[in-house]
Amino acid sequence: MTSRPLDANVVTGHNPGMDVTGHTREPVNREHDRQASIRDVAAAAGVSYQTVSRVINGHPSVRASTREHVRMVIDQLGFRPNRAARALAGGPVQSVTVLTPDTTLYGYTAALRGIEEAARAAGLAVGVRVVESTDVAEVNDAVTRAIEPGGALIVIAYDVAGTMALAAVPPRVPMAALVETPAEDDGDGKPWIWVDDRKAALLATRYLLGLGHQTVHYLGIPSSTHTSQRKAGWHAALTEARARIPQPVQCGWTPRTGYEAARALAADPGVTALLCGNDDLAVGAMRALREAGRDVPGQVSVVGFDDIPAAEFLSPALTTVRLDYAQAGRSCFALLQALLTTAHMPVAPGPRPEPELIIRESAAPPPGTVRAIARPARPPLDARQE
Repeated sequence: MTSRPLDANVVTGHNPGMDVTGHTREPVNREHDRQASIRDVAAAAGVSYQTVSRVINGHPSVRASTREHVRMVIDQLGFRPNRAARALAGGPVQSVTVLTPDTTLYGYTAALRGIEEAARAAGLAVGVRVVESTDVAEVNDAVTRAIEPGGALIVIAYDVAGTMALAAVPPRVPMAALVETPAEDDGDGKPWIWVDDRKAALLATRYLLGLGHQTVHYLGIPSSTHTSQRKAGWHAALTEARARIPQPVQCGWTPRTGYEAARALAADPGVTALLCGNDDLAVGAMRALREAGRDVPGQVSVVGFDDIPAAEFLSPALTTVRLDYAQAGRSCFALLQALLTTAHMPVAPGPRPEPELIIRESAAPPPGTVRAIARPARPPLDARQE
């Protein structure tokens, strides 16, 4: 909350609705007030701004009575310390705060696990702050609260809220980010790590075309950019094969949205292959196809992205593109460490995780081909190497 700074002659500790003569002051219109500064606090408390700074930073040289008085004024004014400035005041980085819009979706949780593993090995504490909105003020507030003295930031920017948080980090705050694959050279020279979504989509689409499908329909997840590289890779593979390019279907993140999209496509016999923007969409799509009497993969092939832990236990087991988000998280932390140890000099990012096509049971040649009944052999679970 912000409020108008008290006049310098107001004696704090008295009723905040009274001036020094004891008369009631007019109510403050807080909606249009600016945020109080450290000098406003100093003037209202009758101390120097250096004293206020010492109180904020817990310096032992401040008398207890003065400390209590200054803190009371800080509360009255709604003063919020500039955490970015405090973080840049010096000293070794001892913790990392991860700014993320989500802690439930697979890519986010796997990336968080990788960051935590790498930070723990390096002896750094890890905190998480969730960016819960795309409201500009709320995003800025989340970023401000995440910045701490002796701390650094990692931003997971796989969606709009994440990219807004990334853009709101003040210059010179130690930071690295996990981002959706940038278009062309947008990521050059920036402290970002990504998995190659475009290459992953190329792999999956080429695989389906190689099985004999005339085209591939695409169910897309939300993108943090105007040019989703998963969709771009799908489009490029169809273009190079001179295949018909269907209208992509925009979905959300959940199985429900994949289910609804596939219900609309299931009635079209020309739909023989679906590439889903994540495995959750593929789960929903396979349910909708089964309800419509379309066999997977006998009549429709389905391929996902991510290789979630449940993918191999589905029936049929899901063919998908494995994206190693945990390794991406570890690589992002390593990049942050390199930036910290080289005093903000340019650092080349380390190797990025390579997408890997995991062939299971949910994709096969289209109906009417000799190979249509052939399905990949699947050894028992206890016979596989993890």
